[in-house]
Amino acid sequence: MRSLNKPTLIGSAVLAAMGSLAMVSTAQAKDVIVKIGHIAPLSGPQAHYGKDNEQGARLAIDDLNAMKIQLDGGTAKFELVAEDDAADPKTGAIVAQKLCDMKVNGIVGHLNSGTTVPASRIYHDCGIPQITPSATTPKITKQGFDSVFRVIAHDGVLGVALAKFATADLKAKKFVVIDDRTGYGQPLADIFAKQVQAGGGQVLERQYTNDKATDFAAILTSVKAKNPDVIFYGGMDAQAGPMLRQMKQLGIKAKLIGGDGICTTELSKLGGDNVGDNVMCAEGGMALSKMPGGPAFEKRYKDKFKSDIQVYAPFVYDATMTMGMAMKEAKSADPKKYLPKLKAISYKGVIGTISFDENGDVKNAPVTVNTYGAKGKTPLTIIQ
Repeated sequence: MRSLNKPTLIGSAVLAAMGSLAMVSTAQAKDVIVKIGHIAPLSGPQAHYGKDNEQGARLAIDDLNAMKIQLDGGTAKFELVAEDDAADPKTGAIVAQKLCDMKVNGIVGHLNSGTTVPASRIYHDCGIPQITPSATTPKITKQGFDSVFRVIAHDGVLGVALAKFATADLKAKKFVVIDDRTGYGQPLADIFAKQVQAGGGQVLERQYTNDKATDFAAILTSVKAKNPDVIFYGGMDAQAGPMLRQMKQLGIKAKLIGGDGICTTELSKLGGDNVGDNVMCAEGGMALSKMPGGPAFEKRYKDKFKSDIQVYAPFVYDATMTMGMAMKEAKSADPKKYLPKLKAISYKGVIGTISFDENGDVKNAPVTVNTYGAKGKTPLTIIQ
């Protein structure tokens, strides 16, 4: 009996071992790790933007994982690789190369135009698709890279819309234009100034600062002597806030107008009691309250992070989801396989339907002009 049963027992043991190996193999095959790089300033004066962006990306990562997407023979497990570029182009390039060396599957970022432009070439050269949710200089998508996309209106759209609003709606005639000399602020100011002049307005003076400045006494003293109707500032809220305080101290009555860089909830804190209907700003998209999925997204965001949305979190969320949906359609996280799907995608997101033109810019991007009142930022009009 023993001799007859021994082969059977051995066979059973072999089959059991093979079954165990199969179970291990199956378990291993269940998770396909998909790394999405997200880059923004997480330190310095723009850290509140960067954290806002990162949190938008994390919400999307949670939702993608909940979908149990099947990629490359298994279930995708999306992971966010968050990096700090400190809003510095050199740091941004170093981080970009680091993510290339890590062979991440896609990039959502950078936040700033100045960091996005040099980084975009690095990602293109190493074959990683990139979607920027917030960098607005037209240069990004005019480099001829077929792997670079944007889900927000660029400065060519924003600057023109703001200039038309200032001259046609506000009936402003005299302007002073100030910018921070960054890859974002300077081109936006240039576009605004050119369009104002085309619309019959007069640019009395161009002034320049930098994205680290907080003292604008010399600039504003010169501006006060010109008595403009409007001061346009091309830059971020970390400078616009102190500028507004100092405008009040000097008795300057001009309205301050800027792009999406100053269009934050933080501006009300930074600018103190000189932030009201004298401040107007444009966002490259619908106001949060007007976005198709805006109110629901805002509730989820506040419930999870216990903070208000600054500006770009919905755009970051949609950029991350759009990339994930392209992978889903391709059934692969391999950039070469999902890039064609990304080019052709039509995704209904929080901000609206996302599809891209031949340059990689989002189609039909609206612009919302906002002002500030007792309840904070309030949409005035939508230009499309």
